[in-house]
Amino acid sequence: MTDAPPAAPNPLKHVLRNAGELLSGRIVNAIVGLAYIALTARSLGKEAMGVVVLINAFAQFLGEVAHFQSWQTLITYGTTPALENDRPKFHQVLRLSLLLDLISGMLGVVLGVLGSWFFWRELNWPAGMSGYGALYALSIGVMTSATGVGLLRLFDRFRYLAGQQAVSSFVRMIGCGICALAGAEIQWFLAAWAAGTFVSFFYIAAIAAWDLNQRGLLKGFKMMGPTSRGLPGVWRFAIATNFSSTIDVGFTHVLTLVVGAMLGPVQAAYWRIGKQVADGMAKPARLMVPALYPELAKMRATGGRQAMTKLALQIGLIGGGAAAALLLVSLVAGRWILEVVMGKAFGAAAGVMNWQVAAAAIAILSLPLEPMLVSMRAAGAALAVRLVVVIAYLAALGPLIKTFGLTGAGAALVASALAMAVGMYFMARHRLARLAAEEGSARTDKDDERLSYDHPHGV
Repeated sequence: MTDAPPAAPNPLKHVLRNAGELLSGRIVNAIVGLAYIALTARSLGKEAMGVVVLINAFAQFLGEVAHFQSWQTLITYGTTPALENDRPKFHQVLRLSLLLDLISGMLGVVLGVLGSWFFWRELNWPAGMSGYGALYALSIGVMTSATGVGLLRLFDRFRYLAGQQAVSSFVRMIGCGICALAGAEIQWFLAAWAAGTFVSFFYIAAIAAWDLNQRGLLKGFKMMGPTSRGLPGVWRFAIATNFSSTIDVGFTHVLTLVVGAMLGPVQAAYWRIGKQVADGMAKPARLMVPALYPELAKMRATGGRQAMTKLALQIGLIGGGAAAALLLVSLVAGRWILEVVMGKAFGAAAGVMNWQVAAAAIAILSLPLEPMLVSMRAAGAALAVRLVVVIAYLAALGPLIKTFGLTGAGAALVASALAMAVGMYFMARHRLARLAAEEGSARTDKDDERLSYDHPHGV
């Protein structure tokens, strides 16, 4: 009597398990992240804290603009070679991903250094901060360890990814604690923040290299060799995912820069602190997204369109419940959280934080939609939606800030999140219908071939 084959893992349980592993690290990161921000804010005060926020936002914005999200290319094009143990093809995808990281990292550093030297007045930095901003811009080259992250996601090493941001935040907290005790000036707090970025990068790179070596996938790997040959549409996909992610994440830092330029460092600090708390509250639900990408990619590679739809619906329902709880906590206890963590002077950020949390709640509710589009290699459709929404928001942002201050920016953020969700939904629905039609056509062709073979002379 032969043993029955092991049951296939439940996709939802698999996603939730991986998200849970990420959550274990992100809970620590949320607490420690608030700690180093609180140390910076309490030590420097509102004005200097606002300058740190603006310099960090500038560097992170350029990091997101310059960096390709190569982990998405690695997962989308590397999943099938990994499943089929096609080492040469996997090496080709890995080589392309590393090349994208190298080029984009160098470009980001150049833009950051030049921008700091020549545009510090436009960015509303105080005199004498351009040199420190240029030094901080060196961290742009290591802000996203995209290839390492993609490898660990592809091979279900989420427990190691759980420590990535926690490592960065611990380094920043220790550095800021030393600065606070020493009564250090603003440049040393900037150095502490930058140190966290560097340590996080080397942590992920070392773990990813170790894991590849354990699997024997580094054997025969060379940086010189083919990259995109035999990978149809890979450059179009890489560019689309890069622009979409750039708009998404970079958009956050653009808003901070716009608020700082129009309303000053204090209001920028309110916006950034409110966003930090809102993101920290939303993070547990958002952790399902990185766990969702590899699962959807595997389903797409094996033709599981219906399974993809079912999984996305399940994740959406779970996200909806989390979003409702998130918004309730912000409305009831948001001001109290800010005053306890940051000090009473920062309680004024509670109003805009409620708008930011509402926008995050809408994004959580719709979080499976963009991963579905990317997994179906329809990253261009997701990019189109994001571009339209962001252009409309930016066009309205200036007048809204002039008229309503931070409240106008927050309300518009909610409207843009809602528009994004609706647009992604209709794009995903259209793409699924197209895939269903293609699968139906393929089945019809196979049936015709079988009928022709069974009855070569007709019926």
